[in-house]
Amino acid sequence: MRILLPESLIPVYLKATGANRPFVTEEGARRRIAERLLRPVSYGPPSRLDGVRVKRRLPDPNGWPVYDVEASAAAGHRASPKSVVVYVHGGGWVNEIAPQHWTLIAHIVRETNQRVIVPIYPLLPFGTAREVRDGVVDLIRAELDFNDQVRLAGDSAGGQISLSAALRLRDEGVKLPTTTLLAPALDLTWKNPQIDVVQPFDPWLGRPGGRTLAEEWSGEDDLVDPVVSPLFGDMDGLGPLTILTGTRDILNPDAHVLRDKARDAGVPVEWHEGEGQLHVYALLPTKAGDQGARAIVESLRPST
Repeated sequence: MRILLPESLIPVYLKATGANRPFVTEEGARRRIAERLLRPVSYGPPSRLDGVRVKRRLPDPNGWPVYDVEASAAAGHRASPKSVVVYVHGGGWVNEIAPQHWTLIAHIVRETNQRVIVPIYPLLPFGTAREVRDGVVDLIRAELDFNDQVRLAGDSAGGQISLSAALRLRDEGVKLPTTTLLAPALDLTWKNPQIDVVQPFDPWLGRPGGRTLAEEWSGEDDLVDPVVSPLFGDMDGLGPLTILTGTRDILNPDAHVLRDKARDAGVPVEWHEGEGQLHVYALLPTKAGDQGARAIVESLRPST
């Protein structure tokens, strides 16, 4: 059982550690891209994750590291052979997978009895939206050749990638049983006027750095192309969505737009809004974070 922190400490921690620096200014965003070029950060899983075992695929699909996380023999059960989860981590397209992601992934494995596949996709300044979207689609297609069902989940930047991939698969005639999005980045133009209303209460993300990162991530595609900004895609025929968002997150207004647009298109939407919660709150070691993590797990549980 992990130690839970008072929610009031999280904004203090974010500012003290500089976690918000790539987002609050254009200069901070460009500095972080330059840092990642000069000093790549480790993406490896923690040395210990309770109740699971981690394997890396060799050779790496698409040239990316890809990990399979499944229940360990000591856990007393084997993963379901017909259902897997692909989890796409967030990090503003410039930050590597974090220990909090691995903790959530292990929780999904233990509670849903599924194998979770974790692609370590190329970040800025090496990756682009289209390249990574296509790589995730290829990975899911390969899994569908061996499994009846693939569920998809992602947080923040990983939510953008996940929804873009789900839309592409829909275009190819594949409707995923579940796509779960935690605090997804949806409209990389950052033009929603409600962002200005939320910004004073968000200690983590900011429009200036977000715009700079988005422009780099878009590559040769327009910012309003659904491969970059999935909110501009047609939601008709998409599989069910689960959306988690906090009201102190500048991505929250676009999450509302996605919810309404998807429901208008007849897409089932399970909606979880954390009042007073920050960006990716389900990853944070708080009471609300634990509640959000449970909602994610339930959304990804295979139907019986």
